[in-house]
This record gives sequence, structure tokens and C-alpha cells, in this order.
Amino acid sequence: MRGQVDPQSELFSYFSVEERIPADHPLRRVKAQADEVLGSMSPQFDAMYATVGRASVAPERLLKATLLIALYSVRSDRLFCEMLDYNMLFRWFLDMGLEEHSFDHSTFSKNRGRLIEHEIAKGFFAGVIDQAKAKQLLSDEHFTVDGTLIESWASFKSFKRKDGEPPRSGGDGTGMVDFKGEKRSNKTHESSTDPEARLMRKGNGQPAKLSFGAHALMENRSGLLVDMAITDATLYEPKAAAPMLDRRRRARQGMATLGADKGYFNKGFVALLRKRGIAPHIARIESRSAPGLDGRTTRHEGYAISQRKRKRIEEIFGWMKTVGGMRKSRFVGIVKTQLAAYMVGAAYNLLRMAQMQPTTG
Repeated sequence: MRGQVDPQSELFSYFSVEERIPADHPLRRVKAQADEVLGSMSPQFDAMYATVGRASVAPERLLKATLLIALYSVRSDRLFCEMLDYNMLFRWFLDMGLEEHSFDHSTFSKNRGRLIEHEIAKGFFAGVIDQAKAKQLLSDEHFTVDGTLIESWASFKSFKRKDGEPPRSGGDGTGMVDFKGEKRSNKTHESSTDPEARLMRKGNGQPAKLSFGAHALMENRSGLLVDMAITDATLYEPKAAAPMLDRRRRARQGMATLGADKGYFNKGFVALLRKRGIAPHIARIESRSAPGLDGRTTRHEGYAISQRKRKRIEEIFGWMKTVGGMRKSRFVGIVKTQLAAYMVGAAYNLLRMAQMQPTTG
């Protein structure tokens, strides 16, 4: 017999969410590491409270919520707040009680400006890096730099002439613009939705899209992301990498070698690395010469190792775009996209650090 379903629920239920989370769940290590970093940021939070006062939702909880959005590929703040109503795992990660109401999705947008003004996301990302150093997961020797494009949220329909001349409308009734016979460039056109987005293509044969530039610096031994910069998509890659090297220099952090692809094979960039005592392990272009990068560098085994290791930075870009939701920015402007990049980068590092830690028990 199939029996009967009893729809009567219990009048009272007592259980601990902590007991429902498996002991070997990977989010346990991520939560412990994130809480440790947030605990070290108390002075930064106190300085923000002294300026703008306390909000209805603590910024610590918003930062952890942003980590969950990246780790579980949640497509929007609104969807996350809906999931928070019934997902016990999310509530456990945010230290919320089962009877506590979920916060409204507008909380993210209202507090995003505060996080940007006081560089909270940047401080959290730096705290994760400091934690990796304390656990001896980072070295000051071999690094890799690379860049990619992040598609802007702005629609291609918003790419209009700067002189105000109205574009010709297409004949299909969809609102698309008729660009036939008209040359489009970033000098004559810009997006009315996001003026900081630039029309760029990844390579020959690829479609041009409104995009931002994303540049990453990776430590080779552990494959952790140590710096991330969102820039104008038209910025030359070596020029975008120089500020990241400057930040490491100001922090008195060393670097023995720097690997990169052919896009960084530039006389000025090679000379900059040599001036700072960094060996340029950059892929060469045979038809071009750059003093400071010749056979005396490429003959060593370390150069070949750097060329193999530098491909691991594509894993970071791949994770950030597919899992972290950074394939297409959900925000307008470079500053807000930079905030998202810091949080997604921190989520990647926390997850990788959790996987690198030895198991206990």
C-alpha cells in the first residue's frame, strides 16, 4: 500500500542550523576565513561608522552576502534576497536566525556608495591577501600579469554620436540603429547609458562590444590573485600593469620575475622591469627586439617555467566570468565594477585557500 500523506506540520520545531551543515562542507572554511578577515577590519568599519553612521544592515553582512552571490552564481541582488528567505545555508553563512527577516535588495545599492567611499571592498581583498601570507601560501618571487575584457551592462543601442546627431533607425521596428555606411569609433561615439564603457574587440574576427578592461596579477606558486584593476578598455596592457607594480613597490613587497604574453612585449615595459630588478619572463615576438629581453634571459629553465605557469591566470579569468558572474558587469561605471571585481577576486582566493588547507580529523 502507498499509505497516506499527513499534511499536519509540527506545532513546535527545535533544531540547530549548525547541525544541518555537513562538517566537511567547503563553505565552513570559507566562512571561518572571511570572519577572520572581517574581524581584522574593525578599525576601518569604525571609521566609516564615525562618518556616515550605522546602517540597517551591517556592512560586514553585506560583504559576506556578496561573497555568496559570487560563490553560488546568483545573477542579481533581488534574487539573492529571495533565496535568503528559504536557504538555511545562506542564513548560516550570514549568522542570521531562522526567524530573522531577509533584508531588502535595495540595501545593496544604498550601501554600495559607502563601501566605495571608504574602500571597504579593497580593504577586504587586501585582508584576504594578508591572510594568505600569514598561512605561507604566498611568496615574493614569481608572478604573472594578464588582461581581459569585461562586457559592459550598457546596450549596444546606447552607442551614439557625441555631437548629438540622431542616428538612423533600423527598418525592423526593434529600435536598433542603422549603422550602414557609418564609421563607429570611441572618438566619435559613446554610450549614453555608461559613458566609461568603450567599444573593443578581443581579437581579429571577434565582435566589438562595449567593455571595460580587467587586469590581474597572479602569484605563480599558489595561483592566487594578488591584485585586480578595472580600467578603460582602450588602455594599453603594459600601462595598466604599471600601477599594480607600483602598489607592490610602495608596500615593499618583492618580485623576482614577471611572466606575461606577447601583448606585454614592449621596450618601455621591459626597461621598467629591469630598472626595478625584475626579470621579464615575457613571451617574445621574433620580429621585434626589446633590450633587456633576449637569449640571455630566455635560455634559462626559469623562463620556460614562467611561460607554463602564466597560463594559470586564465583559470582566474574563467572562474570570475563563469562562476563569479563577471562575464558581463551588472554595474555602471569603472568604480562600481572595480568593487565587484575585488569581491569576486576575494571569493576566488578564499575558495582556493580553503582547498589548499590540509584537512583535519
